[in-house]
Amino acid sequence: MNEAVFFDTLRQGLWVATLIAIPILTAALVAGITVGLFQALTSIQEMTLTFVPKLAAILVVFWVSMSFMTATLVAFFHDQILPLIAGGV
Repeated sequence: MNEAVFFDTLRQGLWVATLIAIPILTAALVAGITVGLFQALTSIQEMTLTFVPKLAAILVVFWVSMSFMTATLVAFFHDQILPLIAGGV
């Protein structure tokens, strides 16, 4: 395996990881901003109030987007990793 193939595979792997993480990170960001705004408006400063809604939002988005994540990972392994293991660069 030469450097170009290695770096191309690494770049593709990082892009797939980014695509898989975007839905979960977006849900955590939206839930965090919403709860932070609610806390600022009501002056409630409870630490568990930020944790529970974020966790719930992350779990819901993970459950909804699990098929997308699985399909993306399977496609990456089928198209990029398995040919490298088999030696068909």
